[in-house]
Amino acid sequence: MGRPDIYLDHAATTPLDAAVLEAMLPALQGTFGNPASVHRTGQAARRLVEGAREQLAAALHARPHQIHFTCGATEADNQALRGLLQGGAGGLVTSPLEHAAVLATARALAAAGTPVSYVEVDERGVVTADAVRRALEAAPGSRLVALMAVNNETGVLTDIPAVAEAAHEHGALLFSDAVQAFGSEPLDVSDWGVDLLAVSGHKIHGPKGAGALFLADGVELQPIVYGGEQERGLRPGTHAVPAIVGLGAAAELAAHRLAERRERTRAARDAFEAAALSVDGVRRNAAEAPRGVKHSNLRVDGVDGETLLLALDDMGVQASAGSACAAGSVEPSHVLQAMGLSRAQARASLRFSFAHCVGVAEAERAAGTFASAVARCREVAA
Repeated sequence: MGRPDIYLDHAATTPLDAAVLEAMLPALQGTFGNPASVHRTGQAARRLVEGAREQLAAALHARPHQIHFTCGATEADNQALRGLLQGGAGGLVTSPLEHAAVLATARALAAAGTPVSYVEVDERGVVTADAVRRALEAAPGSRLVALMAVNNETGVLTDIPAVAEAAHEHGALLFSDAVQAFGSEPLDVSDWGVDLLAVSGHKIHGPKGAGALFLADGVELQPIVYGGEQERGLRPGTHAVPAIVGLGAAAELAAHRLAERRERTRAARDAFEAAALSVDGVRRNAAEAPRGVKHSNLRVDGVDGETLLLALDDMGVQASAGSACAAGSVEPSHVLQAMGLSRAQARASLRFSFAHCVGVAEAERAAGTFASAVARCREVAA
């Protein structure tokens, strides 16, 4: 038997932590009740949901009543934007670097008459607070600014506290998709000054199917789905108790082990890059920008990214050509193009993303495989 594949696509999803699975087992095996039921079986399930809410609130430095469970961050993004802006309730300012869940929702809002404007992005892939101020000055009456905390393709950091200050100066609220920051960067909703924030469980070694939307006190949203009073009327439907319990457990683990996980993740990422960037014609996109610990977005001259991705997979290294939500798309990264890269340069780029469960030796082996795959693709293309 050969060595197992090396998984370097943790920005897309992460393996379930064994401790999280153990925490989920009671909800999967015995505590099957509907949390909305008043009998003991239902209330036992309710306690599990509320315990998870307390765990997530503690991890975000929020209060439990500010946490609203969703099926994931895509729903949370939609709930934040549509719940605040639908029906002509004000304008939106966002950036061309955002996740598809925000950009597609922005386009739908614009089609329905909501004013939508986009912040200028510099060549590093950074959105600055000054750029946000300029966008708000050009679009008076905007009610919401929507910017992600860590870019899901490049790992570029946004200075969320500074952006929040800029938004509030102009009477706007700030929503941040913090999916890629959650579990790998320090995250404190109070210090950040955000009004709304989305997170997802499966990006932090929790289960798929559970996410949450943080709402600061005083922020009121309209529901986008109707049919019940769960989650204070914002998210009707029976709670997915096992997934919610897993989200809470994963959030608690991530918060308690943040420093250790960050150190291990950064060490693996840096070891990989030290070797990969020594390959002729390999460059790091957004090289001059402040960056989180888990992303490495590399451009390879003279190689088609999709071809390289398939070669790597064949050789035992799993990565991606960009956002997981763009899988199967023939379009090159909208993020890289918004930074000024050509379509050809964007198409020649791959995303490698790391986690604490990737060791330095494993990362170095992956870099060696990367070098071999690049050589193979160039040889075929010659």
